[in-house]
Amino acid sequence: MTGAVRRLRLRERLIDPRSPDRRPRRAAYVLPALFTSGNLFLGYLSIMKSLEGAMAGATSTAGPAPFFETAAKTVGIAVLLDGLDGNIARLTNTTSEFGREFDSLSDVITFGLAPAVLAFVWGVQFIGGDAVGQLRDHIVRAAYFLAFLFLLCGAARLARFNIQTNPTPKNPGKPDRKYFVGLPIPGAAAMVASVVYAAEGEPLRWWPLAIVWLAGIAGLSFLMVSSWRYRSFKEISLLRPRSPVTVVLIGSLIYLIWNYSQPVLLGMAFAYAGSGVFIRIGGMVRRRLRSVHPRPEHQTG
Repeated sequence: MTGAVRRLRLRERLIDPRSPDRRPRRAAYVLPALFTSGNLFLGYLSIMKSLEGAMAGATSTAGPAPFFETAAKTVGIAVLLDGLDGNIARLTNTTSEFGREFDSLSDVITFGLAPAVLAFVWGVQFIGGDAVGQLRDHIVRAAYFLAFLFLLCGAARLARFNIQTNPTPKNPGKPDRKYFVGLPIPGAAAMVASVVYAAEGEPLRWWPLAIVWLAGIAGLSFLMVSSWRYRSFKEISLLRPRSPVTVVLIGSLIYLIWNYSQPVLLGMAFAYAGSGVFIRIGGMVRRRLRSVHPRPEHQTG
């Protein structure tokens, strides 16, 4: 009740008194746009840091690791801002077609192009040349394609999200929860950034690890365009009162991220990206068990 009253008061304060249909003030629409602009800037900054890392590896003695680590951090912060701009737009009742299109275009840059560039430069650019021979050329060619595939699938994922009104995954979950169809592009970008951040930005130099990395990029690309179920958490409101257990869990998570950010963020990203796979496999196993052991039919009469 208290959260609903606060939400109502906030929306009432943003109402333009001169508007006959009680629309929010024009200045209110700037709030979510500011977060989206920050999101776009962080994507641009991540791309520049990835390029600086590539150049530092060839010309500088300091090494490219600090640049790649910064590029990963900026993508991670952008994931947080991306979640906030939608909540603020819904909270202030300032959702608009312009805001949705602006958010999608910025997501293509920040969560599509920036992670693709980072994945290529960090994962392939520095693998050994002479020791690998011609194999390195094939790995680099595959990396060009798979990094582009990541960007392409992310853009297709955003386009599908924009045109669908009530998307339903192949394995629908509980009716009181909201789900995404396919892995959201911020989740895929967070997976790329968390791996680079966990490695402290130190690029891959051993070619078998580069192949495993490219296989992971291909897997993330598939998950984005799949029809598998992922929790959206949109039903969670920031203004609703929380139980003491929830407050303790949130406080513990903040403490763990603050002190053990690398393994915790990597585990969170992996858990969310893999949740759709685990749910899908679980659904297939349940259907198989039902076909093998069907429930007995109750006869009447």
